[in-house]
Amino acid sequence: MPDDPSSPSGLPPGPVKGPRLRTVPPGEDRERLTCPDCGYIAYQNPLIVVGSVATWEDRILLCRRAIEPRKGYWTLPAGFMEERESTMEGAAREAWEEARAKIAIDSLLAVYDIPRISQVQLIFRARLLSPDVSAGPESQEVGLFGWEEIPWDDLAFPTVQWALREHRSRLGRQDFAPAMNPTPDVLAQWERML
Repeated sequence: MPDDPSSPSGLPPGPVKGPRLRTVPPGEDRERLTCPDCGYIAYQNPLIVVGSVATWEDRILLCRRAIEPRKGYWTLPAGFMEERESTMEGAAREAWEEARAKIAIDSLLAVYDIPRISQVQLIFRARLLSPDVSAGPESQEVGLFGWEEIPWDDLAFPTVQWALREHRSRLGRQDFAPAMNPTPDVLAQWERML
């Protein structure tokens, strides 16, 4: 059957169903993708990223990314939360998937809001249960780095640098509130430290 010229998608002709209309639903204050037939609202909410600054003694676990974005750059073991898992379970899973690392989570280190890409990142402070790590399918390589060995110019994302610096500033402390996005003054101070 030839493509229907009135159907640019190549789908069979007929009424389109499902969420397809951008409108402000009753009781809402912003446009949402809705279904005009049944009223279903397709909410698009921020994604939650979970990860860890995982250490063995005074060394920090980093992974060189084997996937985009920022393939070839170094990062903390982190990724999107899965359904039906806790944030700590997600962070432990990501450490295993990316670095074959088993970790014990100590505390929540930081909560970063990244509105431009609709993400909230929860980064935990963790201890490696063994220094035996190896690259998982999403990593080209993994390594344990002393502070002076961290490849600062090759870190994948600003939040990796933020979390590393927050971790360092809290060494030996157990009584701290999780960090938030650094202010411009703090960012400038960190730049001078490099």
